Amino acid sequence: MRMGTRCYGYPDSFSLGMSSKKVQKQSKAKKGKKQAEEERRLREEEEAQLQAEREEQERLERERKEEELERLELKDRERRELELDELRHLLEQNHSAVTKWKADAAEKAKWERCMRCDDAPDPAVQHDINTYIDLWRDDPEVNITPVLKQCNLALQLEELEGLLRDATDPQESQRYQGAIISLQELIHSKLLLTTEDILKRASENADTETGNMQTVVKGDNTTLCVWANLKRNQRFKGFNFEEVGLGFKLPKQLTLSDIAVRILHTHYDHLSFIARMAHLKIHTPSHRSLVGVDEAPADTNLPEQVETKGDGEAKDDSKTQQQTADEEEQSIEGLERKKGAASQQSRKNSCQSAEGRGSQTETQMEVLCAEGEFSSPSVQPTLMDSSARVQVVDLMEYTPLGGVFYYDVFCIPQQAYHANGWKIREELHTGLQVFPYQTEMSILDDNEALACPPVEVSVKVPDCVAFLETPQVARWHASGKQWRMDGISDVSYEEEEAKISFKMDSFQAFVLMQETYINLPFQSWELRPLGEDTAVFTVNGAVIDISITIQGDQCMLQSEVKGLSHLQGKWMSSPDLQRAMLNAGINIFVNEHTDKYVSSCGKDPLTEHAAYEQMALLAPACAFSWSKWNAKCGAEHLVMQACEHRGTAPVPKDSWRFYLLGAQRSQKLKIAEQSEAFSPDHDPHCDFHSTFIHMLQDDMSTDGIARTRESSYMFIDTVQNLLCATRPLMYS
Repeated sequence: MRMGTRCYGYPDSFSLGMSSKKVQKQSKAKKGKKQAEEERRLREEEEAQLQAEREEQERLERERKEEELERLELKDRERRELELDELRHLLEQNHSAVTKWKADAAEKAKWERCMRCDDAPDPAVQHDINTYIDLWRDDPEVNITPVLKQCNLALQLEELEGLLRDATDPQESQRYQGAIISLQELIHSKLLLTTEDILKRASENADTETGNMQTVVKGDNTTLCVWANLKRNQRFKGFNFEEVGLGFKLPKQLTLSDIAVRILHTHYDHLSFIARMAHLKIHTPSHRSLVGVDEAPADTNLPEQVETKGDGEAKDDSKTQQQTADEEEQSIEGLERKKGAASQQSRKNSCQSAEGRGSQTETQMEVLCAEGEFSSPSVQPTLMDSSARVQVVDLMEYTPLGGVFYYDVFCIPQQAYHANGWKIREELHTGLQVFPYQTEMSILDDNEALACPPVEVSVKVPDCVAFLETPQVARWHASGKQWRMDGISDVSYEEEEAKISFKMDSFQAFVLMQETYINLPFQSWELRPLGEDTAVFTVNGAVIDISITIQGDQCMLQSEVKGLSHLQGKWMSSPDLQRAMLNAGINIFVNEHTDKYVSSCGKDPLTEHAAYEQMALLAPACAFSWSKWNAKCGAEHLVMQACEHRGTAPVPKDSWRFYLLGAQRSQKLKIAEQSEAFSPDHDPHCDFHSTFIHMLQDDMSTDGIARTRESSYMFIDTVQNLLCATRPLMYS
């Protein structure tokens, strides 16, 4: 039992020792926890104190900034009227000088026109225009050389379009529009008469090698190519007028016909003018380029021939109206309509061969009918599939370039023949007849439907035009008075040779087109002074880069784009340069419709225009450039880089400063182009100003300010005109 007692007694003393150590550990843990809590409390109190100090510092800084902002705004308000008055005085001074200069220039031009004493009428005088049209209409001359000379004189009356644009009186607008259309139709009619005169002597001028007749007549504004099928060789494929880069291929059906092909290239475009006038008349929407519809639009008429006579010409009204009606028989639209509406009777009357060839003509008609070209007079031809969708060209989105190509097929007029020493020609007085060729489905007597094959043509792109992409082809739809892109197939473009070939459903006028705003929006831009009243405006477009040198009231284009050699190195006024660039396919200019087709920064137009006015005033001494932050600052503000600059060298990168322009205030910014995000914070070392010119003058030298005040008003006006025409702050 003792031994057992000893055994049980030992574990009790060990358990007490272990319990004591546990208590000590727990006590140390409590102390450590308490100490950690104390340290955390002290740390939190320290952080809270630091946070409070930071907040206090931020509050003080905020109050300081608010006080500074109030001080700057107060200072700005105190001098606001003075700065606005000074800016208003500068703008009015320049505007008055420019207005006087333009009025003097108009008077000088009017006097010089009077002193020319030539046959050209004054476009502003309706009596002169009417007399000119009447006399030319009655002139029987049909020889190509004098007719082309007279056409060139008529084309010089382009001032009529300027008068039409500037006219505010609706009746005055109608008179100018009527005069323009009358001149255009008369030009086209005279060219048709010269073509008829050439074809009447086709057999006399036949080529000894081919037996056919071909000729090319080149004028300043017109290229006329005529080919007459005298030989009627079934193996004939086509013909190329190599010297002018035009060519055609005929379907087999036409190789056996008494036909003549005319390709008339007018370097001007009268059809698009008709399309625009018709568009304005019927108020069609203009925000689409290719409008898909199930059937062709309803036929619309030409803008009516309005009376363009003065008060003293009422007695001649009936004569002029009758002449106008006669002239419309061979107008541009009339010719195009004749192609689709020529009847079987006209073919019998106008397509006969000379005496002794009646049986040949009869055989040709039988062949053509057998091939499906002509339908029976008693059966209506089947129209195109109603599901076909026409593609009407929006002339706001697409621009015709290089003039119009009239691709026509005519019946060869009666040829003269010799008998007993006499030269005999039957005169029908029916005019040049359009040969009816339709590629729509034709129905034969046995109700078998066959399609006439399309006609092919090839064109070398005019040297005076720069296409920045593959040209689009559009054909003229006479009844709708519109350009269309349907009915054209197998388009092939050889870029190296600048040659395009394609097929059309019929013989029609066509144009080459390009997207109007293909070079927008701009990637960047810069306006930099080069010297006294000289600056360079550079635009990095979406496709090509353009530089325009400004010197006084003259501008000169600088670009390496092919096709602009006729513009390179030539000084012209800003409006003239803009028209020349548009006609050449180089467009960096905008209008009220541009925002429908080009993405923009969406700026307030009044703020934007005010910026261009002040940039022009500062252009003699300051450089301006694009900034990416302009797209991030909101619609009510503008951001650009600017600095004073002198000399022809580029602006050093570290010289640029950033400015924020608003309707009420301009300020210098702290940010740089490389900043991570946009910030409207102003430079603390600069004041606020109510105008941009006073904001920039804070950083300009006395000499720089003097240069802006001594600059020519015409230079300032030209710079402003160019900026307003391109709107780089909106479309970049």
